[in-house]
Amino acid sequence: MAWEVTGRRKRPAKRITKVGSTMKAHSSFSALVTAERERRDNFKTLLSSVMPRPIAFVSTISADGVPNLAPFSFFNGVGSNPPAVIFSPCTKADGTDKDTIVNLRQVPEFVVNVVPFDIRHEMNQASFAYPPDVDEFDAAGFTPLESRFVKPLRIAESPVHLECKLLQIVPVGDGPLSANICVGEILCFHVADDQLLPDGTVDVTKIDLVGRLGGEDYSTIRDRFALPKPAAPQ
Repeated sequence: MAWEVTGRRKRPAKRITKVGSTMKAHSSFSALVTAERERRDNFKTLLSSVMPRPIAFVSTISADGVPNLAPFSFFNGVGSNPPAVIFSPCTKADGTDKDTIVNLRQVPEFVVNVVPFDIRHEMNQASFAYPPDVDEFDAAGFTPLESRFVKPLRIAESPVHLECKLLQIVPVGDGPLSANICVGEILCFHVADDQLLPDGTVDVTKIDLVGRLGGEDYSTIRDRFALPKPAAPQ
Protein backbone atom coordinates (compact mmCIF):
# COMPACT_ATOMS: atom_id res chain seq x y z
CA MET A 1 0.00 0.00 0.00
CA ALA A 2 1.22 3.52 -0.80
CA TRP A 3 1.62 5.86 2.17
CA GLU A 4 1.24 9.63 2.28
CA VAL A 5 3.34 11.50 4.86
CA THR A 6 1.68 14.61 6.28
CA GLY A 7 3.78 16.57 8.77
CA ARG A 8 4.73 14.06 11.50
CA ARG A 9 1.93 11.66 10.61
CA LYS A 10 1.97 8.80 8.19
CA ARG A 11 -1.32 7.58 6.83
CA PRO A 12 -2.62 5.36 4.03
CA ALA A 13 -2.97 7.24 0.76
CA LYS A 14 -6.31 5.53 0.22
CA ARG A 15 -8.91 5.09 2.95
CA ILE A 16 -10.66 1.74 3.01
CA THR A 17 -14.34 1.93 3.96
CA LYS A 18 -16.60 -1.08 4.14
CA VAL A 19 -19.77 -0.97 2.06
CA GLY A 20 -22.65 -0.13 4.40
CA SER A 21 -20.35 1.24 7.11
CA THR A 22 -22.02 3.37 9.80
CA MET A 23 -18.73 5.03 10.81
CA LYS A 24 -18.71 8.82 10.98
CA ALA A 25 -16.40 11.50 12.35
CA HIS A 26 -17.54 13.61 15.31
CA SER A 27 -17.67 17.35 14.61
CA SER A 28 -16.65 18.77 18.01
CA PHE A 29 -15.05 17.70 21.29
CA SER A 30 -14.83 19.10 24.84
CA ALA A 31 -11.40 18.91 26.46
CA LEU A 32 -11.58 17.88 30.13
CA VAL A 33 -8.08 18.57 31.45
CA THR A 34 -7.49 16.23 34.38
CA ALA A 35 -5.16 18.59 36.25
CA GLU A 36 -7.93 21.21 36.32
CA ARG A 37 -10.63 18.91 37.69
CA GLU A 38 -11.48 17.32 41.02
CA ARG A 39 -10.14 13.75 41.34
CA ARG A 40 -13.67 12.44 41.90
CA ASP A 41 -14.84 14.02 38.63
CA ASN A 42 -11.94 12.40 36.78
CA PHE A 43 -12.87 9.09 38.37
CA LYS A 44 -16.48 9.36 37.17
CA THR A 45 -15.47 10.32 33.63
CA LEU A 46 -13.01 7.43 33.48
CA LEU A 47 -15.62 4.90 34.64
CA SER A 48 -18.21 6.14 32.14
CA SER A 49 -15.69 6.11 29.27
CA VAL A 50 -13.86 2.81 29.72
CA MET A 51 -16.67 0.26 29.52
CA PRO A 52 -17.93 -2.36 29.69
CA ARG A 53 -15.33 -3.56 32.18
CA PRO A 54 -15.05 -7.21 33.20
CA ILE A 55 -15.43 -7.89 36.91
CA ALA A 56 -12.86 -9.71 39.01
CA PHE A 57 -14.61 -11.05 42.10
CA VAL A 58 -11.45 -11.43 44.17
CA SER A 59 -11.04 -13.76 47.12
CA THR A 60 -8.19 -13.14 49.57
CA ILE A 61 -7.46 -14.24 53.12
CA SER A 62 -6.06 -12.33 56.09
CA ALA A 63 -3.08 -13.38 58.17
CA ASP A 64 -5.62 -14.42 60.83
CA GLY A 65 -7.43 -16.67 58.33
CA VAL A 66 -10.50 -14.48 57.69
CA PRO A 67 -11.78 -14.87 54.09
CA ASN A 68 -12.53 -11.73 52.09
CA LEU A 69 -14.48 -11.16 48.88
CA ALA A 70 -14.58 -7.96 46.83
CA PRO A 71 -15.46 -7.10 43.20
CA PHE A 72 -13.14 -4.97 41.05
CA SER A 73 -13.79 -3.74 37.53
CA PHE A 74 -10.31 -2.36 36.90
CA PHE A 75 -9.40 -5.85 35.73
CA ASN A 76 -8.16 -7.81 32.72
CA GLY A 77 -6.03 -10.65 31.46
CA VAL A 78 -2.60 -9.46 30.33
CA GLY A 79 -0.60 -12.37 28.96
CA SER A 80 -0.19 -16.10 28.59
CA ASN A 81 3.52 -16.75 29.20
CA PRO A 82 2.91 -17.00 32.06
CA PRO A 83 -0.88 -16.64 32.08
CA ALA A 84 -1.49 -13.49 34.10
CA VAL A 85 -4.15 -11.04 35.23
CA ILE A 86 -4.16 -7.57 36.71
CA PHE A 87 -6.72 -5.83 38.89
CA SER A 88 -6.58 -2.60 40.82
CA PRO A 89 -8.20 -1.87 44.19
CA CYS A 90 -8.18 1.91 44.45
CA THR A 91 -7.27 3.51 47.76
CA LYS A 92 -10.43 4.53 49.61
CA ALA A 93 -11.68 8.13 49.70
CA ASP A 94 -10.34 8.53 53.24
CA GLY A 95 -6.86 7.50 52.10
CA THR A 96 -6.87 4.04 53.73
CA ASP A 97 -6.31 0.72 51.97
CA LYS A 98 -9.06 -1.75 51.16
CA ASP A 99 -9.00 -5.11 52.93
CA THR A 100 -7.96 -6.83 49.69
CA ILE A 101 -4.66 -4.92 49.54
CA VAL A 102 -4.03 -5.39 53.25
CA ASN A 103 -4.58 -9.14 52.87
CA LEU A 104 -2.38 -9.44 49.78
CA ARG A 105 0.54 -7.83 51.59
CA GLN A 106 0.17 -10.47 54.31
CA VAL A 107 -0.79 -13.49 52.19
CA PRO A 108 0.28 -12.88 48.54
CA GLU A 109 -2.30 -15.13 46.89
CA PHE A 110 -5.79 -14.59 45.47
CA VAL A 111 -8.58 -16.16 43.43
CA VAL A 112 -10.45 -14.36 40.65
CA ASN A 113 -14.03 -15.61 40.41
CA VAL A 114 -16.01 -14.52 37.35
CA VAL A 115 -19.46 -12.98 37.80
CA PRO A 116 -22.40 -14.41 35.87
CA PHE A 117 -25.79 -12.69 35.85
CA ASP A 118 -27.24 -15.15 38.38
CA ILE A 119 -24.98 -13.94 41.22
CA ARG A 120 -25.16 -10.21 40.51
CA HIS A 121 -27.07 -9.33 43.69
CA GLU A 122 -24.80 -11.35 45.97
CA MET A 123 -21.71 -9.89 44.28
CA ASN A 124 -23.09 -6.41 44.85
CA GLN A 125 -23.77 -7.20 48.52
CA ALA A 126 -20.16 -8.33 48.95
CA SER A 127 -19.02 -4.87 47.79
CA PHE A 128 -20.35 -3.38 51.05
CA ALA A 129 -17.58 -2.05 53.30
CA TYR A 130 -17.72 -4.76 55.96
CA PRO A 131 -15.21 -4.66 58.85
CA PRO A 132 -12.05 -6.73 58.27
CA ASP A 133 -13.20 -9.49 60.63
CA VAL A 134 -16.36 -10.23 58.59
CA ASP A 135 -16.37 -13.22 56.22
CA GLU A 136 -18.03 -11.97 52.99
CA PHE A 137 -18.67 -15.55 51.84
CA ASP A 138 -21.03 -15.88 54.77
CA ALA A 139 -22.35 -12.31 54.65
CA ALA A 140 -23.30 -12.54 50.95
CA GLY A 141 -24.44 -16.17 51.04
CA PHE A 142 -21.76 -17.84 48.91
CA THR A 143 -20.59 -21.45 49.16
CA PRO A 144 -16.80 -21.64 49.74
CA LEU A 145 -14.62 -24.19 47.97
CA GLU A 146 -11.04 -25.09 48.87
CA SER A 147 -8.43 -24.08 46.31
CA ARG A 148 -5.75 -26.44 45.01
CA PHE A 149 -2.63 -24.26 45.17
CA VAL A 150 -3.52 -21.15 47.19
CA LYS A 151 -5.07 -20.40 50.58
CA PRO A 152 -7.95 -18.10 49.47
CA LEU A 153 -11.24 -19.86 48.80
CA ARG A 154 -13.25 -20.18 45.60
CA ILE A 155 -16.96 -19.44 45.01
CA ALA A 156 -19.03 -22.49 44.11
CA GLU A 157 -21.71 -20.31 42.47
CA SER A 158 -19.16 -18.84 40.02
CA PRO A 159 -18.46 -21.02 36.94
CA VAL A 160 -14.79 -20.06 36.49
CA HIS A 161 -12.05 -19.49 39.08
CA LEU A 162 -8.45 -18.39 38.53
CA GLU A 163 -6.06 -19.36 41.32
CA CYS A 164 -3.25 -16.81 41.37
CA LYS A 165 -0.03 -15.99 43.17
CA LEU A 166 0.75 -12.30 43.54
CA LEU A 167 3.78 -11.20 41.52
CA GLN A 168 3.80 -7.54 42.50
CA ILE A 169 1.73 -4.54 43.53
CA VAL A 170 2.41 -1.44 41.45
CA PRO A 171 1.22 1.81 43.08
CA VAL A 172 0.07 4.53 40.69
CA GLY A 173 -0.17 7.84 42.52
CA ASP A 174 -0.83 8.17 46.23
CA GLY A 175 -3.65 9.21 48.49
CA PRO A 176 -7.41 8.86 47.92
CA LEU A 177 -8.51 7.08 44.70
CA SER A 178 -4.93 6.19 43.73
CA ALA A 179 -4.41 2.82 42.05
CA ASN A 180 -2.75 -0.31 43.37
CA ILE A 181 -2.21 -2.54 40.33
CA CYS A 182 -1.99 -6.15 41.46
CA VAL A 183 -0.26 -8.47 39.01
CA GLY A 184 -0.93 -12.17 39.44
CA GLU A 185 0.24 -15.35 37.76
CA ILE A 186 -2.54 -17.86 37.17
CA LEU A 187 -1.62 -21.23 38.65
CA CYS A 188 -4.85 -23.07 37.89
CA PHE A 189 -8.11 -22.56 36.00
CA HIS A 190 -11.26 -24.15 37.43
CA VAL A 191 -14.13 -24.32 34.92
CA ALA A 192 -17.58 -25.76 35.58
CA ASP A 193 -17.96 -28.96 33.55
CA ASP A 194 -21.23 -27.85 31.98
CA GLN A 195 -19.52 -24.74 30.54
CA LEU A 196 -16.18 -26.20 29.41
CA LEU A 197 -15.84 -26.95 25.69
CA PRO A 198 -13.71 -29.82 24.31
CA ASP A 199 -11.04 -27.36 23.09
CA GLY A 200 -10.48 -26.04 26.63
CA THR A 201 -12.35 -22.76 26.15
CA VAL A 202 -15.41 -21.59 28.06
CA ASP A 203 -18.79 -21.64 26.31
CA VAL A 204 -19.61 -17.96 25.83
CA THR A 205 -23.28 -18.83 25.17
CA LYS A 206 -23.62 -20.29 28.68
CA ILE A 207 -21.35 -18.29 30.98
CA ASP A 208 -23.60 -15.18 30.87
CA LEU A 209 -21.13 -12.75 32.46
CA VAL A 210 -21.93 -9.20 33.54
CA GLY A 211 -19.75 -6.14 33.02
CA ARG A 212 -19.45 -2.84 34.84
CA LEU A 213 -20.49 0.47 33.31
CA GLY A 214 -20.63 3.85 35.04
CA GLY A 215 -22.59 4.71 38.17
CA GLU A 216 -24.94 1.88 39.18
CA ASP A 217 -25.17 0.41 35.69
CA TYR A 218 -24.05 -3.01 34.47
CA SER A 219 -24.21 -4.87 31.17
CA THR A 220 -24.37 -8.47 29.95
CA ILE A 221 -22.62 -10.27 27.08
CA ARG A 222 -25.90 -11.51 25.60
CA ASP A 223 -25.75 -9.18 22.59
CA ARG A 224 -22.73 -10.42 20.61
CA PHE A 225 -21.37 -10.23 17.06
CA ALA A 226 -18.43 -11.76 15.23
CA LEU A 227 -15.82 -10.12 13.00
CA PRO A 228 -13.44 -12.22 10.89
CA LYS A 229 -9.79 -11.15 10.93
CA PRO A 230 -9.19 -8.67 8.08
CA ALA A 231 -7.34 -9.67 4.96
CA ALA A 232 -4.30 -7.71 3.80
CA PRO A 233 -5.33 -4.55 1.87
CA GLN A 234 -4.95 -4.84 -1.88
